[in-house]
Amino acid sequence: MRKLLLLLGLTAFCLCAFVAADEQPNRQADKSSLKEDGVLQLKKGNFNRALRKYKQLLVHFYAPLSGEGHRISAAFEGAAAELKGSEVKLAVVDVAKEKELAKELNVTGFATILLYISGDKLNPVPCPVPQSSASILTWLKRRSGSADDLIADLNQSEASEELTVVGFFKELNSEYVQMFYAAATDLPDINFAVTQNNDVISKYGFTHDVVLLFKKSKLIQAYKMMPETSKEMLIIFITVYQMEPATEYTGQTSTQILSSPVLNHALLFVNTSSADFKEIHSAFNSAAEAFRLKMLFVWVNVDEPRNGRLMEYFRVREFEAPLIRMVNLTDHVTYHLPSDTLDVQTIKTFCQSYLDGKAKPKMQSEPIPEGWDTQPVKELVGMTLEKVGFNPDNTVFVMFYLPYSPESHALFPLWEELAEALKEREDVVVARIDASANDIHMSMQGAYPSLCLFPALHAERVVVYNGKRKVKDLLKFLDKEMKKAKKDRVKEDEDRRKYIEAAKAEEAKQANQTKDEL
Repeated sequence: MRKLLLLLGLTAFCLCAFVAADEQPNRQADKSSLKEDGVLQLKKGNFNRALRKYKQLLVHFYAPLSGEGHRISAAFEGAAAELKGSEVKLAVVDVAKEKELAKELNVTGFATILLYISGDKLNPVPCPVPQSSASILTWLKRRSGSADDLIADLNQSEASEELTVVGFFKELNSEYVQMFYAAATDLPDINFAVTQNNDVISKYGFTHDVVLLFKKSKLIQAYKMMPETSKEMLIIFITVYQMEPATEYTGQTSTQILSSPVLNHALLFVNTSSADFKEIHSAFNSAAEAFRLKMLFVWVNVDEPRNGRLMEYFRVREFEAPLIRMVNLTDHVTYHLPSDTLDVQTIKTFCQSYLDGKAKPKMQSEPIPEGWDTQPVKELVGMTLEKVGFNPDNTVFVMFYLPYSPESHALFPLWEELAEALKEREDVVVARIDASANDIHMSMQGAYPSLCLFPALHAERVVVYNGKRKVKDLLKFLDKEMKKAKKDRVKEDEDRRKYIEAAKAEEAKQANQTKDEL
């Protein structure tokens, strides 16, 4: 019995030794990744370990080829040096390499920054995209602080070269103050201050519970807090007036422009070396003043090589400038100011027509590709979309995609699979169209990629698919809509028959009247 126990113990020891030897390389790799100095490089193998080890783990999920990713990484390095020895640890994850980890953590976009607290993997706190290492430090400080931390000498705030947001409040424990502080936390790149100094507030002729914006000792704008005011409304007010009425698109302003909560953008493409630049810019800037909080006005120098990608996106060539385009960042539908005259009134009239829903989208189209209808998935362009989509004899399922979007590319195999499943059905067409290269004369619901069904009807109906991205679910949706359209088509055909008969009867009546008159 003693020999048996000894043998079992020896076997267990050997197994443990083998397991330890097998896991040693991975442990060493994890140990090197979880270095105490600098920014951690996390991956699927050591992410959970980092969560357990650090009370607060701020993680930047980045794409290695992204310019913004490099800028944020530099900010992380600077902040990590300042936070050395604190309970906050900074880390990065390369989403191009760690796709499984990104999917597991539900990270869908690039330049995503999340704060994991006390090992909670399921409820991270989103961090605003920082402009610098100071932004990260400010955000962390404001997250754990209170409005009392913002009480400051207003004389220093007024004299600041940068924008300073000052709140005048009667009670520091009011809901307005909490809302103000929440906005300050979400905007770590902006200076915020709180005061209760009655002498100072009387200087500007305001009462309590008002937010003032100062820059270079000058009062820019005031915002009266109301019961219906929300944090989002306050953030829109601050971020809009943080910028000039018309802002130039540059590498420094691009993030600010694209992250603005104002989604309607007016873009002026202009050559700064042209003789009429000052006149056009002045008109654009004056029009911008009238649409603050409603539209963001941005001007783009077409003579700047670094603006090439933006010009390519909007299909603008240098010799076409000056011109104005309007776009909403939700549906990406583009509008073009149909005028060669860019004075203040023309620009304002166009902007108002856009806001009123009266402006007509600009239809652009790529050339029709050779053999576009020979493949299982048909390649549509602007010129063929309506002709194919609104063919009353076919049911057409179209994917509207963006070629630079990972989410769009992820659906390509699914769309090919769907086309294969429907290849024997001659009355069904599966197609796709590049939504960035072709202006779509309809508003999509939600961001791209968007899946839309065009039923076989004379009426121009479009049904947006919002279900699961699986072939069986797509087929179920298709069959359901086809049955519905079949019933509608019977009524439609009957109405058309009656209309034609009535038209023929009226034509015969007119002919008889003419004959009688003769």
